[in-house]
Formats: sequence, C-alpha cells, structure tokens
Amino acid sequence: MPLMSPLFILINPYSGKKAMRRQRLYLFNLLRRRNEPFVYRVTEYAGHAIELAREAVETGHRRILILGGDGTLNEAINGIMSARIDSSEREQVQIGLMPRGTGNDFARYWQLDKRYRRSLDRFFSGQQHPLDVGCLTYYRNGEAHHRYFVNSIGFGVDPLTCVYADRLKPYIGSHAINYLFGLLRALRHQQPIPMQITIDGSPLLSPSATADSPQNDLGLYTMNIGNGPYSGGGIRQNPTADPTDGVLNGMMVERPTFRQIMQALPRLFNGRLTDIPFVHSWQGKEIIIETSKHLLVETDGILLHFTGRCQVKCLHHALQFVVAQPD
Repeated sequence: MPLMSPLFILINPYSGKKAMRRQRLYLFNLLRRRNEPFVYRVTEYAGHAIELAREAVETGHRRILILGGDGTLNEAINGIMSARIDSSEREQVQIGLMPRGTGNDFARYWQLDKRYRRSLDRFFSGQQHPLDVGCLTYYRNGEAHHRYFVNSIGFGVDPLTCVYADRLKPYIGSHAINYLFGLLRALRHQQPIPMQITIDGSPLLSPSATADSPQNDLGLYTMNIGNGPYSGGGIRQNPTADPTDGVLNGMMVERPTFRQIMQALPRLFNGRLTDIPFVHSWQGKEIIIETSKHLLVETDGILLHFTGRCQVKCLHHALQFVVAQPD
C-alpha cells in the first residue's frame, strides 16, 4: 500500500520519561535505516495531543504512531475523531502504539508492553485491525459534548481510583501498583450514586426491583464499560470485551457489603469478577445513564465531570489499529 504522507509520530515526553531519549533515538535511527519519511511532534501540556492529532489528520496524515500511555492514546483518538474529515477517510486512519505509560491497559489487550523494540517491530511488520471507538456524550448548559475512548470508561470507584493513583506519582513514580493502592482507598470512600441505566432500550433493573416498581434507581457504587478487557493497570473488569466486535461490555456493582468487596478483590485480575452474582454484567451498543447527581468519570484514565444524563455508544470500526500478531 503506497504511503499517502510521512509517518506522523506523536510523543509524550512525560510518559516513562527516564527512557525517553534512548527510545526516541532508537526509533528515529530505525526509520532512517528503513528510508521511511516521518515527522514528529512532542506534547507540551495536557490536551496538546488532541490538537496535534487533529492537525495531523486534517493535513493529510493517515499513519500515526503514538509514544505514550493510555492518556496520550486517548487524547490522540479524540483529536482524530473530532477532525474535520469525512468519516470514510477517518475509517482509514491507521494508528500504532509504543506503550510508555503507567497502566498501558489498551496495549495489554494486544500483548504490547514497555519492550519498545518489540513494540516497534510489531508496528512496522503489522497488519490493520478495524478498531471500535467508544463515544461518551454528555451535556453542559444544554450543549452536547463528546469524549471518545478506545479502552474503557468508568464511574464511581473507577475515576476515584485514578484520582488517588495520580496522587501517588510524586512519591513512588508511575507504576501499575499505583492503581491497586488507589483502588483500595477508593473502595473505602466511594458512596453509591442513584441512577437509571438503559442498555439498547431495555432498563437495567436492580435485584430489589419488583413488578410494582420495575425502574427503581440503581445505587451505583462502581461501573466500568469496556471496549477492551483491562483497566486500572491490569484489572479485568470486562474479561470478554473485544475492541473490534461492535459492542461494549459493561459491569456494575450496587452497594456492596464489606464481605462482598473481600469476595471480589481476589478476582480482579483473573477474569472471574463477573462470575459473582452481585456483579451486573451485560453487552450493548448504546447505554443511557440518567441521574440528577454530579458524576466524576474517567475515560481511558482521563478525568472529566458533569451533571445529569449521558450516553455511551460504540462506533464500530471507526479507525484502524496496526499491530502484528505476537510471537
């Protein structure tokens, strides 16, 4: 396939910054040996990757390699999805990833890790995989806003875990274990949020629902809606999620007891969390959330907040992800 434009490289210098210089030099030398033209830009502040990725695709770049973690990838996806190009063109945009972040949960699904030479080999020898993208639509002052994600979106315990995990970085650095410490603290402090949830037009009912009260509010303690199976540095909240199958997987927990939390903790990493009876799990293409409360939400680890109704939707095969099958 002929190259329409040089490879565009998007670099977050703060993601795994100690090894940044060595890895960047290796990549540039590799590209020169391959006689492959490229341009690169370095992010300078939060949200900059959105601007750079949007500009890249609007000026004709169709191959983008991202050096960063889940947050950098999320910003790049938001830039691509908000770019002023036709949807048919956007569906041909190819993205690759050299993971350098804390959790690297999207990369984990594709068996990519911080072995950067291996990740680059798998990008340059890889094939395209049509990739689903999730879209969160929420409202502020009556105006609709969209936030895109490729891995997962979380409510309740999920975003609170991100808050506490981020606070640990100045003390112990960026490590996946930050999320475990953050989770333990979030489990203690999170309070249930009253809301109603509709999945593809059907209400999700609480176990306490009755024929006389079929749509009673759920008391949401935690919910993760996954395009991919991993979150929080390897936690498998939606173990069967596949970012290419056209549906989102969800799990939700209401008002757990201390005993139930202790029952769930050993299952966080082994893919058996959704086997527990008090964990609601489902699949769907569109999820509607109704609440009058303020919501703190994380999309691929990036936090935002709003009040009231929102929609989470799966955009099937919105982009292309480039990676070779693992050895």
